[in-house]
This record gives sequence, C-alpha cells and structure tokens, in this order.
Amino acid sequence: MRQRRETASDASEGSISGEASEMSSDGAEIRTAVRIGNPRRSSFVWLTLLLIIIYSCSSIYHYQFQSMPVPLTAEEAGKRGFSEIEAFNHVKALTEVGPHPVGSEALDIALQYVLTACQNIKKTALWEVDVEVDIFHAKSGANNLASGLLSGRTLVYSDLNHVVVRILPKYVSEAREQSILVSSHIDTVFSTAGAGDCSSCVGVMLELARGVSQWAHGLKRAVIFLFNTGEEEGLNGAHSFITQHPWSKTVRMAIDLEAMGIGGKSSIFQAGPHPWAIENYALAAKYPSGQVIAQDVFASGAIKSATDFQVYKEVAGLSGLDFAYVDNTAVYHTKNDKLELLKTGSLQHLGENMLAFLLHIGASSHIPEGNSTEAEEDIIKNSAIYFDILGMYMVVYRQKFANMLHNSVIMQSLLIWFTSLSMGGIPAAVSLALSFFGVLLMWIFALSFSFLVAFLLPLISSSPVPYVSSPLLVVGLFGAPAFLGALIGQHLGFLLLQKYLLNAHSKRRQLSPIIKAAVVKMEAERWLFKAGSFQWLILLILGNYFKIGSSYLALVWLVSPAFAYGFFEATLTSGRLPKPLKLITLLLGLATPILFSAGIFIRLGATLIGGMVRFDRNPGGTPEWLGGFVIAAFIASLLSLSLVYLLSYVHLSGAKKAIILATLMLFTSSLTIVLSGIIPPFSEDTARAVNVVHVVDATGKPDEGQNPKSYLSLFSTTPGNLNKEVEQINESFVCGRDKTVDFVTFLVKYGCWTYNDTINGWSEMDIPTMHVLSDAKGNGRITEVSIDTKGSIRWVLAINTEEIEDFELKDARDSEELISVGKKNGVDGWHIIQFSGGKKAPKLFDLTLYWRSGSTHNSDAPILKLRTDVDRVTPITERVLKKLPRWCSLFGKSTSPHTFAFLRNLHLNF
Repeated sequence: MRQRRETASDASEGSISGEASEMSSDGAEIRTAVRIGNPRRSSFVWLTLLLIIIYSCSSIYHYQFQSMPVPLTAEEAGKRGFSEIEAFNHVKALTEVGPHPVGSEALDIALQYVLTACQNIKKTALWEVDVEVDIFHAKSGANNLASGLLSGRTLVYSDLNHVVVRILPKYVSEAREQSILVSSHIDTVFSTAGAGDCSSCVGVMLELARGVSQWAHGLKRAVIFLFNTGEEEGLNGAHSFITQHPWSKTVRMAIDLEAMGIGGKSSIFQAGPHPWAIENYALAAKYPSGQVIAQDVFASGAIKSATDFQVYKEVAGLSGLDFAYVDNTAVYHTKNDKLELLKTGSLQHLGENMLAFLLHIGASSHIPEGNSTEAEEDIIKNSAIYFDILGMYMVVYRQKFANMLHNSVIMQSLLIWFTSLSMGGIPAAVSLALSFFGVLLMWIFALSFSFLVAFLLPLISSSPVPYVSSPLLVVGLFGAPAFLGALIGQHLGFLLLQKYLLNAHSKRRQLSPIIKAAVVKMEAERWLFKAGSFQWLILLILGNYFKIGSSYLALVWLVSPAFAYGFFEATLTSGRLPKPLKLITLLLGLATPILFSAGIFIRLGATLIGGMVRFDRNPGGTPEWLGGFVIAAFIASLLSLSLVYLLSYVHLSGAKKAIILATLMLFTSSLTIVLSGIIPPFSEDTARAVNVVHVVDATGKPDEGQNPKSYLSLFSTTPGNLNKEVEQINESFVCGRDKTVDFVTFLVKYGCWTYNDTINGWSEMDIPTMHVLSDAKGNGRITEVSIDTKGSIRWVLAINTEEIEDFELKDARDSEELISVGKKNGVDGWHIIQFSGGKKAPKLFDLTLYWRSGSTHNSDAPILKLRTDVDRVTPITERVLKKLPRWCSLFGKSTSPHTFAFLRNLHLNF
C-alpha cells in the first residue's frame, strides 16, 4: 500500500500543486524554488555523512572479524573447558621443529610430538571415557578428484603416517558405529614452519581432544581426531584415511580445520551438502563466524586452493563444515607464517566454538547420513544460506525457503514497478530507462577510471602491486578514482534525465521556469534513487535464478532502502509542494545493508589483496597490470553497488566541488606515497613470494646428445620484475622472457637465471631416467616405460593425452598397482601425476602407455615430461638464499619444486 501511495505521489509530480501554481509574486516563486531545488546538503554535512559511514563500516569489520575472546589459562578453563594457553604451547612446539614437509626428518619429530600429546590425553581422560590412540601407516594409494583445482590429475602417495584418536563414552555401545570426524594436517610446505597452516589447527585439536576426553554425560557417539600428513601434497592424508582406515566407515560427519593465513577468527567457508551441521553450529557456537559469500567465492574457483573437505565430500559422500583462518593471507605458505603474527584470542575463538559444537552434536539423537544417494536437485534445494551478524548471531535458512522469499520480493517489486509505470505512462518508462542508464554510466566510468590507474601503475611504480604491505593504499589508488568515476557517470545520467523531464514538463500545463527547474531536479533525484533499487532487483533475480547463496545481500540492499523510501517519502496528498529526499531516508535505508555486508566486503578485499602475492601461477604468464585490474574491478564494482543510493543525493547539493576536490587529494596523496617509496610494496612480514631452484635440465632429444644443462632459476608468483632482487643478490643473474622453463605443472615465462657455480652439489647419477622397455606397434600400440626417480620421493609426471588414451602405473618393487587402467581426463592436453611419500616410498616404477588409435605422433612433442624434486641445498642455492632480500620469501605449494629439481622428457618416434 505504501509503495502504491508513493507511486501516485510521484505521478502527480509531473504537475505542480495548486498552491504553487497560483503564486503571483516572483519573490514567492523564487523562495519556493530555492527551498525545493537547493537542499541544505553542504560540504560539512557531506563530510559528516561520509565519516559516519566510514566509521560504521570500520567498526562493523573490527567487531565482526577482529574482536577476539580473552584467552584462558588451563586453570581458568577448567578440565572441561578450552584453554588457548595450552593450545598455544602445542603450536609453539610444532613451529620450533621448523618446516616439516612430507618425507622429512622434521615431520617425524612433529608426528612424535602429536602422538605423545595424544597419549597424555589418554592417561588423563575421565574414567567413563575411552580414548584410543592409533599411529596409522597408510599404504600406497591414488587420489583422482573429479572437480576443482586438482581435476585432471592423479595424486599418488606412499609411506604416510597419521595419528588418529577416537574418544567415546564407555557405556554407550552404539557410539562406535556413529562418529564425528575432526581433521587437520601436521605437514607443512618446505618454505615455512606453518604456525598458521596448520599448526594452529593441530594445537586447537589437541586441546579439544583433551576437553572432550573429560566429558561422558550425554555423549552418544564417538569423536575421531585425525592428525594427518600429506595434505600439502594433494589432500593425500584425508584420502588415505577415508579409503584405508577401518574407523572411517563409522564417520557420519566431517569437520575440517584449515588456514589460508594466520590467526583472526576461524570462519566457515564451506558447509554442507546437508545443512544439518551448519544449523546446529549456529545453535551451539558461542562466537559464530561464517559467510555463505565466502563459500560462493571459493566454489567459483576464484581462490585457487583445495582442502581435505573436498575428499570428505567427494570421496566419502559426507556432509560437514570447513573452517579456515584467513587473516594476513599474504603470508600463506611463506616464512612469515610464523608464531609472532598469531593474534591473541584466535585459538580461543575457534576452540570454544568447536568444543560447544562437538558436545552439542555428540549428544544429538540423530545425524543425517551422507548425500551420496540424494538427487542433485534435492541437495540444491536443501543447501544452507548462512551468515553471521557481528560475530554474535548466525542466520541459517535453506535454499528452498530462500527461493520462496526471493520470489515473493521479486514479484511484489515487479508489481509495484509495473503499477508505477502504468500510472506514469511513457514519461515514467523513459525516466526509468534514463535513470538506469545513469547507473550504467556510473559503472562504466567507475571501472574505466580505476582500470586506467591499474594499467598505469606498473609503468610508473617500482612494483605493479605496491599496496600489498599496506592494503589501505587501495582506497586512494583505486577507491578514489572509482568514486570519482561513479559520481561523474551518475551526474551525466542526472543531466540527461533532467533535460528529458524539462522537455516533458513543457508539454504539460504552464509552469514558470523557476518552479519547473526546481521540480525537475527533485524528480531526477528521486528517479536516480529508485534506479538503485532497480539495479539490486536485477541482481536478486539473477542470483535467485542461479541459486547463488549470497543473493541474500541483494535482498537486503533492495528491501531496506525501498522500505525507507516508501515510509519517509510517500504521501497521500496528490497536491503538495515537492521536497528533496530526506537524509533520514538514506541513513535508515543503508543502516541494515551496511550492518549485513560491510564487514564481509572489507574482509574479501583484504583477502584479495593478500592473494596478489601468489597471483601469477605461471610467472610472467599474465600482464603485470592484471593483478591491479582484479583489485580495481572489485573496488569499482563494490562502490557502484553500494554507493548508488548515496550518490543520488549529491546532484542537488552544493558539495560536488568539495567532494571532487577531496577525492582528487586522496588519490594524489596515495599516488605520491607509492612513487616516493615512503611505504615499500613489501616488508619483512609481508614478503614477496619467490622460488629459488637449482635446475638440472636433461630434456634434450636423443639426437641432441642430452647433455644436461645446469642453472639456478629465480622466479616469483608476485607480479613485477626481479631487477632489484637480482641486483642485491649479485650472482650474475640474467632476467627476461628469453628462457621459458617448463616445470611440468607450470611454466616460468619470465624469470632470472645464472650458470654461476651450478656444476657443484650434484652428479649425473642423480638425474632420473625413463627407459622404453618395449614398444609394440600392432593394432593397438602399447609402450612400456621404466622410470627411476633416483633419490626423489616427490615428483610430477605429465602424460600427453593427445597421443595416449590410457595408462597404468605400478611400483616396480612388487608390481603393486598404483594407478589402474580407466578413464583419464586431462587439462590442456596433459594428464599430470603428482607423487609424494615418506622416506620408504618407492623410486622405481613401471608405466604402461596405451596409445590412441590412428595416432600419428610428432617426435618433436614429448610423450612424457618428468620433474623430480630433491630436498637439497647446493652451494650456489645456499649463497643466494642467504643474500635474498628481506622483503622476499620462498613460496611453496604442491605443484612447485623444492630448491633442487631435475627435468627429463621422453620422446618416441611413430
């Protein structure tokens, strides 16, 4: 009803009220026009308004994501509580071990520490509770995931060890048959001691296990704590447990703890497929934290990562929750993932939430079964929409309810718009079109201005990403141009709309020019405000159609401002003096959307900026300006979406010049800071990600003699050249794009290399070999190849799927089948095998290749590409690492080599 009254009022705004039209005094008309068309929105009012909005956004972000609970000592927590101090001691002990990747002596030490801690928990457990500790040695296995980052690869593992603890009430016999799995990994990448990823998770789990071991009353099922190894090499620990351990058959729900940074609040970023877990977490957690928008971003592939939770969902068919720390994401997998950056209260936050949740679901009478037999359509309908409010409350509802809610709002909104346009006729339809054109211009100018800065930044700055160590710089570098572009774009739309409305009014009853101009300005302002709600309506329709969980944000940004507009601006009086939009309409209209979205928008921006450290997955493979374009697009889109209502208030005020001047000053000062180098792009705590690899390249074809080439390769996943780094290292490096290095899992298209002292620290006996044992060229060509990785227990092999249809891999020692014959998928014409294992992992393999029928193989293209990694530091590598600038840090991931790597190819003639 209120929207219809508002529509009627807006329709009447095409004619001036009787009171105004009967004015005979020019002075009265002028005073009326001034009162109508020039609201008192001075520069001071605008400055105050902006400061209020900025302060509100900052406060919401701080309270939602940075406000931590007080850490508790063991005495304060009590036997049945959670103590951060105790968990921190575990984290400290694990980081003191240093980097502990799979196959290292350090990992054995870390495993022994966790095992001892678990045995102590068993000794001190409540007498009514059984604690079973198992050191699980996993046999060889192969993990072939169908989706996500690891699609097109087979992940092979061997000789992995895990610590598994099962805690259950003694006198509940059925507890053994229904378990809750809590999982994280002990291993790290080679470049860091992993205080965040994931010693913090292991520390929390050990203290959780101690706390759960003191409860018996009410528990109806077991809790299994899996401390696995091999996660960093391709989720191998989770896969080996699910496929080999007898306890895995009893698991009904999986909870994974992860870190993509260090500290802060550990938030849920994946939930489901069944919503039961997230619904009960919302009921039990003391400080609930989780956003479905993070799940949508992760599922889209924008974040190039994977967690054990994928194995639990895809391989085991389980539902559950995936938690992650994401503060300081720039330190992920670098030396700066260190204890000093772990924020006080981070462990307490996760631990208290998890302990309350485990006790709650442990006492529940029912846990849903997995979703493996459930239809995909039913899974989508029952998926959960969830978000927390200020880290205090969590809202959870299912997609089925979201569909009904969204459809209801969409239908009502469309009905209101249809009624409004029907009453207003062609002028109303044209006004809507022009006002929405103003929104499009706002987007175009905002994106264009910020893109221009992103394009120019690499040309004038020492780094294409000079804001990584100081993320607030993006406010001036990209936010200011985007704001200015949005204002200019919408103002052009305002002028076009104003011109049309002047023409439309001239065809109606006679109005004095002064009154007409004032009425037109007011109508244009109102149309621009309503165009903002129309923009969010379109986004809600699209989000609802594609079943995007974070569509609730579009709902909030649509309904709240529309309600405020209808409440404060609508009137039953058809003849009234027109008035500008009230500031109270804006403030109350934006209060709820800002409360719901400010914190998560800032957090997403911070995560995106931190991700620039590892943006270029194929170093030199993307333009230097591309990272800046991503940041610019995010900020410009965010401002265009959220400021569409606010900017509609600017055009009638006298504050435009002051706003533009302040925006230009902010941009100029930020650019000056960057160009002057006052704030460096990187720091010791927020370092640039680099790799230093001693490469022995033996990829030459047989007719080329295959003389190995040895050199040291320096490259970075962070955009930008390496001139400053090379100058400080001073080891005769040459940088450029002249030497593309194929590391099998990625290409280095820009890097630096030196041949200084690269013949020391290795011998030709270390070079892996690939020998053709047989090559039968009958009806179906079959080739058998022997592979000897020499001293390497971590290697990658790419198989040319353009020529090879299928293959089989066996351990040559006992002919154990590692990869069986079956359908294989590839990426860009290659299927990649990633192998990692413990010290006793095999090094001799038999590979059988089944060729595609009718293959006419070109001998210039290899059939196999092999890279073997060796955990060794040669003399030249040691010198370079010592001289590496403090703003640089080695970066590790499952696809990157260690500091020593051998490259080998296999060519076959047809």
